[in-house]
This record gives sequence, structure tokens and C-alpha cells, in this order.
Amino acid sequence: MKVVALGLQWGDEGKGKVVDFLSDSADIVVRFAGGNNAGHRISRGGKVFSFHLVPSGLLHSHTSVVLGSCMVINPESLFVELDSIKNMGIEIAGRVAISNRAHVVFPEYLQQDKRQESERNNPIGTTGKGIGVAYMHKATRTGVRFADIYNDAYVSTFNDESQEFILEFRDRLRPLLVDMPCHMQNAIDANKNILFEGAQGIMLDIDLGTYPYVTSSNTELSGVCSGAHVSPREIDKIIGVCKAYSTRVGNGPFPTEYESEELLEKVRTIGHEFGVTTGRPRRCGYLDLVALRYAVMCSGVTSLALTHLDVFDGFDEIQVCTSYSINGTETHHVPASLQEISSAKPNLVTLPGWEESISDITDRKRLPKEAQGYIEYIESFLDVSIDLISVGPKDHQTIVHTSVW
Repeated sequence: MKVVALGLQWGDEGKGKVVDFLSDSADIVVRFAGGNNAGHRISRGGKVFSFHLVPSGLLHSHTSVVLGSCMVINPESLFVELDSIKNMGIEIAGRVAISNRAHVVFPEYLQQDKRQESERNNPIGTTGKGIGVAYMHKATRTGVRFADIYNDAYVSTFNDESQEFILEFRDRLRPLLVDMPCHMQNAIDANKNILFEGAQGIMLDIDLGTYPYVTSSNTELSGVCSGAHVSPREIDKIIGVCKAYSTRVGNGPFPTEYESEELLEKVRTIGHEFGVTTGRPRRCGYLDLVALRYAVMCSGVTSLALTHLDVFDGFDEIQVCTSYSINGTETHHVPASLQEISSAKPNLVTLPGWEESISDITDRKRLPKEAQGYIEYIESFLDVSIDLISVGPKDHQTIVHTSVW
């Protein structure tokens, strides 16, 4: 079976935990796009693991992981991450592969990224990891793929800093590189269970997101097909991951952002809403069902994983956004115009909250009736079932309503 896990909001939906949970039944976990601007945090056995480049499924000893062709990878950051994972007791030998079609992120890209950000009239809020610069070089056909770093004549055309950088890592990279199309076809032919892991979220997709306040890659379903070299006909299920509320890091439109400082701080504190990659406090807001319906529609989501539901323990009421008001007109769609989405105001519906902890509940039917009502309202609005419900950061704090595999 081939299953895709995609973020449906502005990233930080809890994909790391969901992918880790689903990886228990996977043979291979594939990250298809992005770079170390992403961050997935997983709590396991009293330890907290932070992933930026490496697929989260690596924590399961029976899985292998692949960094796909549409990724942009800083080798130095990659090996720091791999060494950190190994030092925390995870055996990684022979379990990590990198597509030789992926692109290299050089140190100079980081400086260029920060310089470009400082020169923007309207800063995007980039992580400064050189990701956008790497994709820019890829698009202008001046990028460097891992397949080509063993051509000495080609490498000799790099500037001195880039030559030194790539020569430092290429021997260590060599055994990890694979021809991605063949690698994936072999896995498909062997009838492996494959899990495709997204980074960021659909509202940050370069084409579908709130452009220009987006990432530089395709974070939705098309990114899976190009980054992992699989036909869409091979994909069996598409799991959309979303929080019970909305968050965003960096600048850009965020229609449902809390105006109440008290509510913001309450949700941010309970939900530990600080970026894994940057440590920046996340912007928080009401669950945006307009944007969620758009994301579900654009990626053909077959079921949902709802995370952070326990953050609402003790709330007497919960509000969700069901439409926008833009210049006095109600709309049920996400506009492409930056001006329109930036001026959108949320129209809210109030639902009853619950006064008890749900963190130890393992059966959806045992949730408080108000929590069940909240879940059912989302399902009805989106016309998609919620099959997984996360009620805490730990692996066992996951309610399985319907098995994904």
C-alpha cells in the first residue's frame, strides 16, 4: 500500500508524530520536497527527536527512509542531523538513501537568502536556510545535483568555498545516493508499504498557497509524484494532517489569527507553539475551515488526522471559521489575490467546549460529547472522515477511528 501524509495548513500541523505513528506499518518512508527549513518533533521513550531533513519514520528499526528528488539538501546539516539521531541510540546504517537528483544547498546560499530577505520591501519571514536560493538555482538551471558532484572537471568550475564544501562531504555521501526512479520502482515491484511524508503545508505551497508568503516547493500531491517518481495511480490513500486550530510562522496573510492576546498566549502556551527549526513563537488562530476545505479539494484527501485536540481541554467554548468577509462580501473560497486574502475577516461559529482532560482516552466514542461534536462538525463541513485523532505528543496518545493501512 502507498499512503501520503500531507499538511493541510501553514505547516506545523503535527505531521512528524502522525508519520512516526503510521511508520509502524511502513517499509519505506519517503520525504519528497523541501529542505531543512522544515521541522518535525517526536517524543519517544522519554527522548525528544527533532527532524529537519530526514524522514520521521527512521525511529522504527524496520523502516528505511529516502530523501527525494525534489528536496534541496545541505550535506553539513544532513550529517549533523544523522549523527545526532545515531547518538540518541537509533541505528541508521544502511537505512538512509538520497536521490542523486536532489539539489545541493551550499553555504553561500544561506548568506544570499538572508541578504535577499533583508532587501525585501515586504519580508517573507524565511528561515534563512538557503532553501529558496537553492530552488532558484534549480529553476534557472544553475543548481548542482548530487549525481554530478563526482565529476571533477565540473566541480573545478565551482568557486573555492563551494569546491571545498562539496569535497568535504562527497565520500560520505556516495554510499547513500540512489537512482530514485529505479529505487522506487523496485520498492513498488516488491509490494512494499510506502509512506510519503510531506513538509510544510498546502497553504505554503508555491502555487496553491498565500503567494508570495509561501515556501519554494510543491507541498501538495503533485510534489509526491515528482519528488518520489511515482505515478498518481500508485497512491492508495492521502491523509491530510491538520490541527484543531490554526497556526502560522513568519509573515503573510492569516485570516483567522486571534485578536485576543489572552487567547493567543493560552493556546500558544498549552500547545507549545514554537518552531522546531527557528524557535520562533507561532501565530495562532481559530480553525480555518475555509482554507481546510480548499486544501482537501486541491489534494484529493481521503481522510484526516486531527492533532492537538487536547489543547482545548478546559475551554468552555470553541470558535471555528466557516466563511470570510472580504470588503463587506461573504465568501466561502480562498481568493488568489494577496490583497483580498490579506483583508479577509473570519465569520465564526461557536461550538461547546469540554471541561475534562482527554489525553488518556484511546476510543473516539469515549471522548466527551462536546469533543465528539467538534470532530463531527469538522467532518461534516469538509465531507471527509477523521480517522486519526492526536490527544497528546506521545505515540500512545493517538485515537485510531479507522485504520489507515
